[in-house]
Amino acid sequence: MSRFWTRRAFLETSLAASLPLAVKGFSVKQGSSGSGAETVAGGWRLGIITDEISQKLEDALHFISSYHLPGCELREFWGKNIMNASPADLGRARKLISDHGLKVSDIASPIFKWNLPQMPAHAEERDTFGAAFTENDADKLLHQSFDLAHSFGTRKVRIFSYWRVQDPEKAYPYVRDRLAQAAELSGKNGILLVLENEHTCNAGTGREAGKLVAEVDSAHLKVNWDPGNAAMLGERPYPDGYEAVRGHMGHMHIKDVRKDDAGKLHWAPVGGGFIDWRGQFKALQRDGYDDTMSLETHYRRADGNALESTRESLAGLLKITAEFPRTASG
Repeated sequence: MSRFWTRRAFLETSLAASLPLAVKGFSVKQGSSGSGAETVAGGWRLGIITDEISQKLEDALHFISSYHLPGCELREFWGKNIMNASPADLGRARKLISDHGLKVSDIASPIFKWNLPQMPAHAEERDTFGAAFTENDADKLLHQSFDLAHSFGTRKVRIFSYWRVQDPEKAYPYVRDRLAQAAELSGKNGILLVLENEHTCNAGTGREAGKLVAEVDSAHLKVNWDPGNAAMLGERPYPDGYEAVRGHMGHMHIKDVRKDDAGKLHWAPVGGGFIDWRGQFKALQRDGYDDTMSLETHYRRADGNALESTRESLAGLLKITAEFPRTASG
């Protein structure tokens, strides 16, 4: 049974008056772990990527559950990518998540976040989040990710579209066909692959990711829609990028982007950038999207404090989503 938040409860848990950050008109009653909340206002199942808060999984889960959010997304914990985690650490993680009453939205794997064999990208420093794999590892990692998903109680695994080459259109047929193969394999294992439009990869915009998923046309491959990544490639996330992924979404990442006086793009707390998040959430509600989404902070305050940066971004997000209340159960 799902338990949807009331508008009052959602507003109460948006931000604690006693915390360093304050937002006018908002107060919160910090709750205990394991509240059992399943959704937030608007019907969306909101979580946070844990390592955006802390590499200490126990601290990240405490933060998430203290806001009565229902879920978490797993990418790194205790200094290791989940694909490199030991059986002991995986067991410890499962217990902590269960103890906090949380659900895992998806396994944030690094699969296909490496060079496309037919068209290797130019060497440059890229963030691999503690993973260093190649196409030779692909099949093994896919099966490993399926096992991880099942063991953590989710059917979703995030994937990518290989490091972005100078002309992604030339890489497109290779990427599409490889992801189609992966989707067929995932279907046989009861898994949904969610392709993130990552700006450093070949499907970096909503248009690119939406086209690829539509052409593969598999029930086992959907888009992990990330408006922030789309903005980094110059696409207007809403409404342009969203229109291309509309109807093809299986998960969503939330972060914001701002432009400085020199025109350079930087990550920002949600509501502190130029992405039209109100328009985006209004469209999600209109289109009946009630699936999972994760805050992927990326933004860092001047002091570099990841937890407080996430708190600031979450406050901005909750302030926006509170405008879209929905109370239901089922």
